[in-house]
Amino acid sequence: MLSKSRSAANRKILTELIATPTAPFAEHFAIEVVEKFCHRLGRTAVTRDAAGNVLVRLRQGRNRTTRPVCITAHLDHPGFVADRMLSANRLRAFWRGGVSPDYFIGGRVRLWTNGRWVRGKVASVKTNADRGRRRVDTAIITVPRPVPKGAIGMWDFPDFTLRNGRVYARVCDDLAGAAAILCCIDALIHGKSACDAYFLFTRAEEVGFVGAIAAARAVTIPKKCMVVAMETSAERLNAKLGDGPILRVGDRSTIFTPEATAYCERVAADLAKRNRRFKFQRKLMDGGTCESSAFRTLGYDTTGICVALGNYHNMNPKRKRLGPEYIDLNDFDNVVAWFIELCRASIPYTGKDEKMLSELVELERKYARLLHQTVTSPK
Repeated sequence: MLSKSRSAANRKILTELIATPTAPFAEHFAIEVVEKFCHRLGRTAVTRDAAGNVLVRLRQGRNRTTRPVCITAHLDHPGFVADRMLSANRLRAFWRGGVSPDYFIGGRVRLWTNGRWVRGKVASVKTNADRGRRRVDTAIITVPRPVPKGAIGMWDFPDFTLRNGRVYARVCDDLAGAAAILCCIDALIHGKSACDAYFLFTRAEEVGFVGAIAAARAVTIPKKCMVVAMETSAERLNAKLGDGPILRVGDRSTIFTPEATAYCERVAADLAKRNRRFKFQRKLMDGGTCESSAFRTLGYDTTGICVALGNYHNMNPKRKRLGPEYIDLNDFDNVVAWFIELCRASIPYTGKDEKMLSELVELERKYARLLHQTVTSPK
């Protein structure tokens, strides 16, 4: 059961990070929040790789494992990056990320410049063909004053609103996932839990997880690690908000490492026996492709965990208009609890499905004699 102090700490971490301006290739504010948070806590080793991904190592107590977990999340969200002013009130901006062109015209935008927001409105867009889809490339945004090159633009929604147990914000994907990792690190350090784990915060996921690709190529994550890629993924008919965080057996492109998925399920099932408030789901989330596929394809034992997301990429499909993203608060707290157990590694990951192996051995023991006695005649 989550204590009041831990619940308050989780809310503080979540609200700070999801309020941070971010966009693909413009994650510097989010990186700053992550690094300052970890340095303030201490006890962590924080490094950046050549692509700007942030790796955090936490090792405390006597708990050591030959196959530690590495939990990952990305620090970007679909958004604008200012290019140049075309006139006193017309800004040309690059758009990066997957949002249908139908949502743009008239969409209200806020751009972060000099420590404050400047609000604007999308007047027109230019599209191109990208991987078989029509996508927005640049937009003309009307603004009340000049906006400098490089300013980050996001859809104009509040930082954080809590309503009926749900968190509504201009961005949950995937800063809420990154916040869950920070909550896990915070709980492990303050609880003085023995653990041996890595955490990776990646860049530029929304244009095709190129930060994750770079990290895998550079072996930023040690090859011995089992990778668990965290996401907020669009709610589906069989994967609903409030039904618990979701263990992903795969996405639209690949099935993840079965042994890694089985391990995470075993840890979650054990946690559910001890904590009646913890619940989880196991689903194929095939609405899109995520970083798990990249890490899996490039040589890591990998699985994925996500929380269901409403208004994916700020698109409200029912109303056909932009809207704030939202997640269930209990799902968030439960995914943090799951991460903590994975990092404690009381059940070590061996690269094998230990539960299934145990069941096979038991079946073999029970029936091997009868199997061989009935080769030539029934018995």
